[in-house]
Amino acid sequence: MGEQHDSSPNGVHSKPVTLDVEFSGGLETLFSSQRSHRIQIPAKDDSEQPANLGFLVRYLCENLMKDKRKELFVLEDRIRPGILVLINDVDWELEGEEEYLVQDDDTILFVSTLHGG
Repeated sequence: MGEQHDSSPNGVHSKPVTLDVEFSGGLETLFSSQRSHRIQIPAKDDSEQPANLGFLVRYLCENLMKDKRKELFVLEDRIRPGILVLINDVDWELEGEEEYLVQDDDTILFVSTLHGG
């Protein structure tokens, strides 16, 4: 008949997560010189785990970063030392760093504290 069957686990669709991502301290130059981005990312990573900040960082590098100098943002797939990360104005170290599960309407701010001179 006209019934539709959902092929996702438990019959539940995972809608994308909508986030505000901001860059400061020079990092915006790696992202089309745009400080603020409203983006949608998949709710789950490739292994069907809920999207966390580590997944967001990989997503940003693969989909949003236009500059080829990825090493200015990440080293060995982790945020480079010297970059402050705030999740809804709270230091990410208090939120579990890469393990923090991103949620709709989160604001994630990346600030480079390293300056040439």
